[in-house]
Amino acid sequence: MRILMALLTVGLVTAPPAAADDGRLDWPLRPRPAVVRVFDGPKPDWKPGHRGVDLAGVDGQTVYSAAPGTVVFAGELAGRPVVSVAHPGGLRTSYEPVRATVGPGALVGAGTPIGRLAAGHSGCSAPACLHWGAMWGAASRADYVDPLGLLVTTRIRLKPLHP
Repeated sequence: MRILMALLTVGLVTAPPAAADDGRLDWPLRPRPAVVRVFDGPKPDWKPGHRGVDLAGVDGQTVYSAAPGTVVFAGELAGRPVVSVAHPGGLRTSYEPVRATVGPGALVGAGTPIGRLAAGHSGCSAPACLHWGAMWGAASRADYVDPLGLLVTTRIRLKPLHP
């Protein structure tokens, strides 16, 4: 898995500037939101942590798909409205609390409205926050990643394997 990720990273570094339809993500809120809480992925995955980022918004604000894909879930999950989109290549993004305007099976493009932000995300200091998550693979064995690191606007740099 590490070799595959290294090859993917090298490919992204040597590729021309990417767009959301090239496997990179775009912001799910417009205008670009403030990040209220950053990604804090647990090691191992089953331990406590923050498996996404919280973005400041307002109740009723339009939420957009971060990249092209297929809506795989739109409904209530643990009492919260959630939308989940599967993207080509195995990435899945999730958006909560979002009142869906799309249904499962809908094909969406980057920037397609998928719902409206709902107030009430616990632990958020803003009037409304979008919890935006990203993971590779099926939810049962997901590898959670920081969606901010996948943004079109994020500059990609290689780091040495050893200091």
